Amino acid sequence: MEKKIDIGASNAIWVTLAFCMAFAISFYVTNASDPSPLQDFCIAANDPNSAVNGKICKNPKDVTMSDFVFKGFDKVGDTNNTQGANATLIDIKKFSAVNTLGISIARVDFAPSGLNTPHLHPLSSELFAVLEGSLYVGFVTTEYKLYDTILKKGDIIAFPQGLIHFQLNVGEKNAMAIATFGSQNPGRVNVAEGVFGTKPPILNDVLTQAFKVNETMIKLFRAQFTTDDVSEARKSVLTLLSNTF
Repeated sequence: MEKKIDIGASNAIWVTLAFCMAFAISFYVTNASDPSPLQDFCIAANDPNSAVNGKICKNPKDVTMSDFVFKGFDKVGDTNNTQGANATLIDIKKFSAVNTLGISIARVDFAPSGLNTPHLHPLSSELFAVLEGSLYVGFVTTEYKLYDTILKKGDIIAFPQGLIHFQLNVGEKNAMAIATFGSQNPGRVNVAEGVFGTKPPILNDVLTQAFKVNETMIKLFRAQFTTDDVSEARKSVLTLLSNTF
């Protein structure tokens, strides 16, 4: 006897499966950046005693129009420094209105030959738009492939979350760009400082082996970012701990 296939039941199974897949994908996407807000706004309240992921909300009755406005973004950043560039980030630390909104913005100013040093944002991807000048920009993937190009006025590039990237002014005049982020706190780790400028310093044994240079070179590199050096006492403590476990 030929077995009949229940078309309705089969369709129901596929619909259920599709729904589950869509739910799983949406769950992943929504958790790939800041969580969605549960109210119209949440102006950050300055409470030194709070310890939450973000900032606690100011009482809506105390919120005014001024809480939603930031002034001074037109001011040119000071590029009189060793890198010749200045990134002014307007995030939750400077603008309480972005609390729970999952957004922040930065203005990046460059002197001629100015460099926004190789760095990464662990908590957000970035859109970077050139408004003045010409910049050599690039980022490095997890497979160590470099994507680089020259951007001019009106050009935009996307830097994926967590990948090392940089910008260098290759023009003869000042340059300026705007960067936007999908987080109220994108975070920033400069590559050089993250290796040679930590407090306390990373042990020389780690860095000499990683960079295939001697201890003198490591101390020379570290001196560019900090006056601290690895103390003998700390090395002794770490040696003791390694022999204990």
